[in-house]
Amino acid sequence: MDLPEIHTVASPRVRDELPPWTAASAWLAGGTWLFSEPQPGLRTLVDLANMGWPALEPSAAGLRIGATCTIAALEAFAAPADWRAAPLFAGCCRALLGSFKIAAVATVGGNVCLSLPAAPMLALTVALDGVARVWRPDGTERLVPMAGFTTGPQRTVLAPGELLRCIDLPIAALQRRGAMRQASLTAHGRSAALLVATADANSFALTITASTARPVHLAWPAAPKREALDANIAGFPPELWYDDVHGAPAWRRHMTRRLAAELHEELLG
Repeated sequence: MDLPEIHTVASPRVRDELPPWTAASAWLAGGTWLFSEPQPGLRTLVDLANMGWPALEPSAAGLRIGATCTIAALEAFAAPADWRAAPLFAGCCRALLGSFKIAAVATVGGNVCLSLPAAPMLALTVALDGVARVWRPDGTERLVPMAGFTTGPQRTVLAPGELLRCIDLPIAALQRRGAMRQASLTAHGRSAALLVATADANSFALTITASTARPVHLAWPAAPKREALDANIAGFPPELWYDDVHGAPAWRRHMTRRLAAELHEELLG
């Protein structure tokens, strides 16, 4: 979709070239959402394509995912053999509702910052204990655990003018066993429940997205009994369950409890 009200497109190459932020500005990465509907009041796009951020940087400490890394690049990443959680990359990438053309352009950072309940990059980065590195307009930066990055549908902790630079996934999380489950009302529909679980010899964690208005990350230092896991989910406040055309809250709650039980069985059974 054309954005006829745009009169300035900035293309910075380094951080010092980022233009002053205004209420009429928007960051442009892949643009798959930005150009999908009218953006009234938007006058300036700050195109991040020329910033030259590496897409994926594996190291002994873990994996750094650049905010402009595409979904397709993450899906194609060949992870080290001891990263047992690595199959979650492709699984979450395929959970994106969109064609291969969308995956080739849409970015991890864009999916995270849009923060729709069904955003699969949220499920992935929260489940793997990701930490967002955020650039502030004053030249400083701050670190935000991904478990607290999203506060609700299309709401994040980012202040005006703040920019997501990258997300770091620690090696300990990448070496855990992982599994995921997805439920939709239709075969190729938007996720109505998207759950990711990880486990090792001493712990179990479950991340719930799509069925809830924001990601919910549950962690236990020792393997919980299935009844305890189910009771925890059953105790969520009613307003936490998301409600839209892709699924009623009661059905999402039911599917979440069912999929959580399946993940518990797969990783701990």
